[in-house]
Amino acid sequence: MHALAIFLQAFVAASIFFVWGVRYANIVEEFKQYRLPDWLRDFVGILKVTFAILLLVGIQRPRAAVLGGVAIAALMLAAFVMHLRVKNPPFKMLPCVTLLVLSLVIVYLNYRLFYPNA
Repeated sequence: MHALAIFLQAFVAASIFFVWGVRYANIVEEFKQYRLPDWLRDFVGILKVTFAILLLVGIQRPRAAVLGGVAIAALMLAAFVMHLRVKNPPFKMLPCVTLLVLSLVIVYLNYRLFYPNA
């Protein structure tokens, strides 16, 4: 179970670093489509990268992974709502839904590791 948690944490963190680094131009276009301000895009990016770092720290400290996973799940839920709001097709919603589910799995696995009797 611990190996799965580590893999998922690394995968989700790498996905966020890739999207907010390499594919940043796509993020700029999406936020324009959503009619959201640039400062909010930058703030969301800072939050996502920070929480992705928490997932990596969480490999050694499960509490950090729980916090990072909950926060990323919340941000992915907000992204999903925005996709619904602008009526994007389902395939455009797939990445945020996938990361939402994976983040919740990360939270569950790390919570079980940190609180085994819960």
